[in-house]
Amino acid sequence: MSPTDRAAPSASALRLVLAAEELFAQRGIDGVSLRQIAAAAGSANNSAVHYYFGSKHGLITAIFQHRLPQIISERRLLLARCDRGDLRARLEAQFLPILWLAEAADNHYVSFVEQLQRHELGQTGDLRELPADGQHSNDEFRHDLHELLADLPEPLRVLRIEQALGTCVHAASDRERAVAAGSVPVPFDLFASSLFDGVAGFLTAPMSDSTAQRLDQSGEAAEPRRRLL
Repeated sequence: MSPTDRAAPSASALRLVLAAEELFAQRGIDGVSLRQIAAAAGSANNSAVHYYFGSKHGLITAIFQHRLPQIISERRLLLARCDRGDLRARLEAQFLPILWLAEAADNHYVSFVEQLQRHELGQTGDLRELPADGQHSNDEFRHDLHELLADLPEPLRVLRIEQALGTCVHAASDRERAVAAGSVPVPFDLFASSLFDGVAGFLTAPMSDSTAQRLDQSGEAAEPRRRLL
């Protein structure tokens, strides 16, 4: 079932989702208990999260299900208007919806995603079970980038794509925190345009002799952990 097919959560469940998103963003995944989330949501029932979502894992999935429909809908509209053969335009279509969300003062989604990725660096399990629409959106984006960057050797191409996605996540989460603190340093349009210029330039930068040598020495590099955005 796609996120757009799911029934809207009850008011109580939505309060838990929003409280969890904010607390996870501020304190990290392991820094928050389910009881603290219930209290922050105004619930007197310490078992409220278990009742609605079953576990912390279920609650994390619910955050994605709450945020992704808007993100994916906006991506589809932007994709319909963009030249998919233009790298910068393709980056905009994928990440402008994330940056727009980061600009809204009533959300903490990007910082939550950043914390989740940090949490998983030391984990053997995988909490990143995006709804099917989210997985498809990310896979489609990676496919397009591989096509656009076909001149790069595959191991380097894979590494650069994940590094570029990480840069976008961190830049968006920094912006989100600045918006929440009321300390936005530059206008949104300048911030977004500069970010896309920089990421496009990074992805298309020629491979240096030093990198080529190290790539030869390392052989087929292990694939980096895949980003959520």
